[in-house]
Amino acid sequence: MRADPRALRFGAAITTLVLALVLVTGSAWLLACQAAVFALGVVYRSPYSMLFKVFVKSAPKETEDARPPRFAQGVGLAFAVAGLIGYLVGITPLALVATAAALLAAFLNAAFGFCLGCETYLLYRRLLPAAKMEVSQ
Repeated sequence: MRADPRALRFGAAITTLVLALVLVTGSAWLLACQAAVFALGVVYRSPYSMLFKVFVKSAPKETEDARPPRFAQGVGLAFAVAGLIGYLVGITPLALVATAAALLAAFLNAAFGFCLGCETYLLYRRLLPAAKMEVSQ
């Protein structure tokens, strides 16, 4: 499966806005909505990317492998769930740090096209063969 990098950055921009609103308002409900968006991005496709396709009809000049962005959505989901737990149980520092970490990653992608989760996925894939070889020896 291939992904449109323009849609990914668009989604990251919306995610940045949503997570900034979560930090400003302290809304666990809004963070739960973003967690659901991340979950959909892991199992199917991000609603933000689908929204992008409604407005932009042109085909992308290039596409990229969808596995790294899907992994990044999973990482975002993990941070959103951690933040949500923090808000719901009253551990405000956990809520703020987890949400801020997800916000930083989304902002890096939206503003600079640097997907931290994607790079983590690629690093993991490069290191995996070396780890398998060490275990078998």
